[in-house]
Amino acid sequence: MLVPKISPPSLSQSLEPALRRALGLLPAVLYKDAQAARVDGEAAAWAEVSTTDDLQALLNSGLSVAVVAADNDSIAVSEFDRARLALRYTSKPNEGVDSIIRAATSDGIHRCGAVVLELTAEQIGEATVSQALAELVRAAERQVVGSNGPVRVLVELCGETSGWTLGLLARVGSAGASAVVDAGQLGVGDDCAGQLEMGAALVAATGLASDRSDGLVTTVVVSEQRVCLGVAYSNGASLAAALASGDGVYWSRKRGLWHKGLTSGATQTLVGISVDCDADALCFRVRQLGPGFCHRQTASCFGPATGIARLAQTVADRRLDAPSGSYTRRLFDDAELLRAKLVEEAGELAEAADPASVAFEAADVLYFAMVKCAAYGVSLADVERNLDLKHLKVVRRPGNAKPQATASNSIPIPIPPMRTSIQNSDIRAALPGEKIALRVFAADELSEAERNELLQRPLVNSQEIMSRVRPIVDAVRARGDAAVLELTAKFDGAQMDSVVVRAPFVVPELPDAVRAAIDQAYANVRTFHAAQLPADSAVETMPGVTCRRFSRAIERVGLYVPGGSAVLPSSALMLGVPAQVAGCSEIVMATPPRADGSIVPEVLYVAHKVGATAIVKAGGAQAIAAMAFGTESVPK
Repeated sequence: MLVPKISPPSLSQSLEPALRRALGLLPAVLYKDAQAARVDGEAAAWAEVSTTDDLQALLNSGLSVAVVAADNDSIAVSEFDRARLALRYTSKPNEGVDSIIRAATSDGIHRCGAVVLELTAEQIGEATVSQALAELVRAAERQVVGSNGPVRVLVELCGETSGWTLGLLARVGSAGASAVVDAGQLGVGDDCAGQLEMGAALVAATGLASDRSDGLVTTVVVSEQRVCLGVAYSNGASLAAALASGDGVYWSRKRGLWHKGLTSGATQTLVGISVDCDADALCFRVRQLGPGFCHRQTASCFGPATGIARLAQTVADRRLDAPSGSYTRRLFDDAELLRAKLVEEAGELAEAADPASVAFEAADVLYFAMVKCAAYGVSLADVERNLDLKHLKVVRRPGNAKPQATASNSIPIPIPPMRTSIQNSDIRAALPGEKIALRVFAADELSEAERNELLQRPLVNSQEIMSRVRPIVDAVRARGDAAVLELTAKFDGAQMDSVVVRAPFVVPELPDAVRAAIDQAYANVRTFHAAQLPADSAVETMPGVTCRRFSRAIERVGLYVPGGSAVLPSSALMLGVPAQVAGCSEIVMATPPRADGSIVPEVLYVAHKVGATAIVKAGGAQAIAAMAFGTESVPK
């Protein structure tokens, strides 16, 4: 396996955003520091510790694995969960590599979940060392640590060297061990001069190979809850593209490089990448956007989700658009009823005394708990993250019941203000059932000045506006692209050779926070508009006469996104998402260019997400006229 190493943790903030995002997709990150740093908001997977206090504090904070020097006798390793410990073995002066491999074999793999060996490039290249390393791996594989699987063997490069090469990674990987690589030596995307491209490094370090004649690697695609969505294929090019973009990118046997959802809008945000135990298949864990993974507009190619995952999705959908008279809608609208039902069902589960009753009552508790979560903007993934963190605690609370829980069957549960996310925020959404009211002014209580101020409206001289616009419209209608280029140079100061950019668009790198905000807004707007899609209806008005009402999407639509002094990806979302949801086959977006003739990156990213087919680099009346009448390059 490939294990990136960041030292010290503060270095994570100096890494390129695309590299930091890609590092977060791999199973483990090794930090040579006594602090649990973070990459993309996730707690570190590895950290090096030297004292018992540090070890306990870091494990209790959620650290997955702590690295301890094998000769550090001050830490009582046996008192901690061995699955979360790694022992480091370093060659001493006048001692060969055989000594640390023997120590790891005879001692380390029996006391921890992983061993870390420090080896030089020359040692890794020696045939005898590779053989001894392979024997250590085989011995470690026989030591299964509960559900965590076999003990892992990690190799870190030491000594005077320029760093890992793909050849060295392959030698370590062929022995079944994992290579620990400095994060600064890794790169993503096309610009990896002097660095190892992360996709190629992952392939070399794991020995990832295909048993297919076309060399493609089977890739299982799963949701955040690890529900199987479908199967795709990958190769070196698609893996590099996926790591660079952070999206679901695969290799189509028909079309080549396949950026999932580029045209349909059903894009995927990568959450994690892993290699199977035989190194002949990949698993992409994704956050699926749009209608779903399957080309039939369903979430999965293998049928709908079941159990808690299906319950969570159904409740989330009901939160947005519950049918009239729905019980779930009633719960959302009546906070007191929801509180009472949670208390009632929890009590019934506590009193259940046979397997069938326990299962029945537990299902009821889960349902009302998920309604509570949905009402407060908490997703199933949020709950699962909390469960995972609780599982990692090493300092246990007494766990005694609170007095009110034992003294009475009635447990008062206050309803806090509804939040827009699980993070603390001064901004809150309306409580279930709470009214959202406009500001109201009583006319008889207002002074004349206050009344005049409230009633002021901008004066619009439509005739003057038409006199300014008509020559522009006529020019575009008569001279097409040439007029658009002249007017854009005049009004926007941009000298351009062409008017239209066609999909697929090359989207510049955006800050992680901006990208995440746009992705969240896109998902919210799409969910809202998808719920409004009209259903076809049919009525038999008399025997043999059936009247039908149905809706069809407009084939081609033009969207105008203002620019100038403001960047408005929000306008692009509010116009583009309804067109995408409706199923418009051609979406043309017009927006003023910047002075250098380029398109604002945020608007370009939204155009990519909504499946726009073309972008007209023009603003004002000239853009509207170009889309209304069509030009040599602008679709009508």
